[in-house]
Amino acid sequence: MGRLHLAQVNIGRMRGELDGPVMSGFVARLDELNALADVSPGFVWRLQTEQGNATYLRPYEDARILVNLSVWESLDDLRRYVYRTAHAEMLRNRREWFETLEAAFVALLWVPAGHHPSVDEAKKRLDHLQRNGPTAFAFSFRTPFPADEAFADSTDWSAFEPCPSLS
Repeated sequence: MGRLHLAQVNIGRMRGELDGPVMSGFVARLDELNALADVSPGFVWRLQTEQGNATYLRPYEDARILVNLSVWESLDDLRRYVYRTAHAEMLRNRREWFETLEAAFVALLWVPAGHHPSVDEAKKRLDHLQRNGPTAFAFSFRTPFPADEAFADSTDWSAFEPCPSLS
C-alpha cells in the first residue's frame, strides 16, 4: 500500500434547529471555515453535499446530531488547522451551539491515500473508540497512533458502506 492519510470524524448535538437563532453564529461562520480548510496545508478532502457542507446530512436517529468528516495528509496538518487558525475560536465557543456529549465525539483514523471514508465508516470508528478506547482502528488527538501501513493493509475496507460523496 502507498502512503496513508489521516481522516477525522467529529459529531455534535446542536442546542437548537440548524436554521434557528441558537445556531446562527455557527452557521454564519461555516462557509468561511470550510473555505479555510479547503486551502489549508495538508487538506485532502471533506464530506459535503451540494450545499458545500455536511450539515444537512442526518446519519443518526437523533436529527440534531451533525457530522463532520475530512481527510488530511498528516496529524500535524490537521492539528494546525484545528488549533491554530480561526477554527480554534469556533472550538472555544462550541458550547454556545453544541451540547456536551458523554460518548466519544471525535475519532481519528489512518486511511489509504485516495480513500474517502463514508459516514457508515465514521460511525463505526466512533463507536469502536467509545467501546475500546484508543487503538490503531480509531484514536484521539490526546492518544494518537502512528500511521501503520500493515494495519491498514489488514483492514477489511469492504466492511464499510462506500462514501456517496466524491467531492
